Amino acid sequence: MSQTLSASLLLAVPIAPLLGALAAGIWGTKFGGNWIGRRMSHSLTILGVLVAFVLSAITLKSVVLDGARFNETIYTWMVLGGLKMEVGFLIDGLTAMMMCVVSFVSLMVHIYTIGYMEEDEGYNRFFSYISIFTFSMLMLVMSNNMLQLFFGWEAVGLVSYLLIGFWFNKPTAIFANMKAFLVNRVGDFGFILGIGLLTAYSGSLNYAEIFAKAPELAKLSVPGTGWMLLTAASICLFIGAMGKSAQFPLHVWLPDSMEGPTPISALIHAATMVTAGIFMVARMSPLFEYSEVALNFVLIIGSITALFMGFLGIIQNDIKRIVAYSTLSQLGYMTVALGASAYSVAVFHLMTHAFFKALLFLAAGSVIMGVHHNQDIRWMGGLRKYMPITWITSLLGSLALIGTPFFAGFYSKDEIIMAVHASQLPAAGFAYFAVLAGVFVTAFYSFRLYFLVFHGKERFDQNPDKHHDAHDHGHHAKSLHPHESPWVVTMPLIMLAIPSVLIGFMTIGPMLFGDFFKDAIVVNATLHKAMESLRLEYHGPVQMALHGLTSAPFWLALSGVVCAYYMYMVNPAVPTAIKKRFESVYVLLENKYYMDWFNENVLAPAARGLGMGLWKLGDQRLIDGALVNGSWRVIGWISGAVRKLQTGFLYDYALTMVVGVFVLMTYFVWLK
Repeated sequence: MSQTLSASLLLAVPIAPLLGALAAGIWGTKFGGNWIGRRMSHSLTILGVLVAFVLSAITLKSVVLDGARFNETIYTWMVLGGLKMEVGFLIDGLTAMMMCVVSFVSLMVHIYTIGYMEEDEGYNRFFSYISIFTFSMLMLVMSNNMLQLFFGWEAVGLVSYLLIGFWFNKPTAIFANMKAFLVNRVGDFGFILGIGLLTAYSGSLNYAEIFAKAPELAKLSVPGTGWMLLTAASICLFIGAMGKSAQFPLHVWLPDSMEGPTPISALIHAATMVTAGIFMVARMSPLFEYSEVALNFVLIIGSITALFMGFLGIIQNDIKRIVAYSTLSQLGYMTVALGASAYSVAVFHLMTHAFFKALLFLAAGSVIMGVHHNQDIRWMGGLRKYMPITWITSLLGSLALIGTPFFAGFYSKDEIIMAVHASQLPAAGFAYFAVLAGVFVTAFYSFRLYFLVFHGKERFDQNPDKHHDAHDHGHHAKSLHPHESPWVVTMPLIMLAIPSVLIGFMTIGPMLFGDFFKDAIVVNATLHKAMESLRLEYHGPVQMALHGLTSAPFWLALSGVVCAYYMYMVNPAVPTAIKKRFESVYVLLENKYYMDWFNENVLAPAARGLGMGLWKLGDQRLIDGALVNGSWRVIGWISGAVRKLQTGFLYDYALTMVVGVFVLMTYFVWLK
């Protein structure tokens, strides 16, 4: 079979969701006259994503089984000197895996949306948004150059703004989408600086050409500083990843983005937007490997995020926010793996996490539907007998999340912990403590949610807030009793539960210790020995899982589950007593380490003051006052003075000529 891929087939992957999005967004809304109805809108968008998934699966098969590769320009936009701005695709193991994950999770979200958004007025508009989101993410992961990467990067940010603020009549949703947009702009400023540095010194936007010049770039420093060029560029690129992948301190937008409908929580926070930063750093591994400073920075930021964002999940009561803080923590784990130069492990966890986290978000949405749009887990309980499919799939997703042996999350999370332990970077000690402690924290808040929702006393009839959110489906409950969700909701849960259990067992060998990422990820094995250490200790998925039953992470996770069961099922007085005893810690966590307060009361006023100062001093006084108004005043004064010399009398002009000749003669005599 051919070792190359068809450009037409690859082009159809992102184009199919785009066409579906355009059809639903134009002819399915008032803009196009509502020419097609709901059924046609969701059918076209689902068909587009289905085509993308099938073609992605075919591509993955060709890449894995036939060794097929593709790195070509599809369209040249413009050429500026020697700089080419192009649309092109780079297909290797990393890209093919991401294409399948993005398109499969998106397909499940599209099907789920039929049930979840059934009575929402913006039904067709929502399908259009999530399809164009899928298009943007596919363009990002398939790109072979920085320009297309940046296009996809900004496109997913723009569409996430539209999705988070989908219910635009809801003030909290508008605040959340503006917050997400602004925080991501901070990260994107660093991202474009990194792209600019690499482009300026390499003379290219193409990945392959930049990577080929990496040894030369490693010898350069940023003019006027002692910083290595690749250190500065790598840190700038990672600042972009900090915004997009919600790393401390640019994480503050992600929990608030829960204001959007649940399907987009699964889409944004599982396989697409938040993993873009992880994917980008893995793709840029040939550059990051030249800078231990950048890798240490990545390691520290990931460690802080993994541990301290997990703490925040413990005190949350909103079901979606608990899963959101879990996402933050798991993104921290992926980032830690990147810092330890275990890029393939980070991407492996990205893949396993995409399935079980999408499952948990969609299961949370199913619970919200089943209890008539209540999101507070304190007023749930005993849902196991009412929602059996949601219950069992949630349990499987939770077991995968906490790293239970033989489940998908175990293989990826355990490898991250082992990679950090083997790392020789200065920050590895703190990172190892953070990821190990994070295992207990993750298990505790995950099963706190699980037990309070599905077990114990039924509390859904005690909810003091009987008002149901009119934005969710626009109807009130006919009864207070929970109910299982329709098949369009439960079917995606089952489909996501299968890889949440099996995908790690099936793929750990080829992805981490085979040739799956051989062309995509570069590691300097001489300096960074984490992957080699993992390779020596790996003896197959079964033996790894059996050994995991005796390891520290397993016992920490089990301890977290037992503590959650005791505190919320056996003796509910314990959490109240702990809260009372450590009130100051609880207040700190409840205020999210005062990061929002700091941003709103310190950073925002400082930025506003700087902006006002630049406007008044720079714009009003310097540009408008001195340059614009000052120039015409000077010209007016000169012209006024010259005008007085124009008397109309011949003797005045003759005198002027005589004086001029005298001045010239004096000047030339003085020169001699």
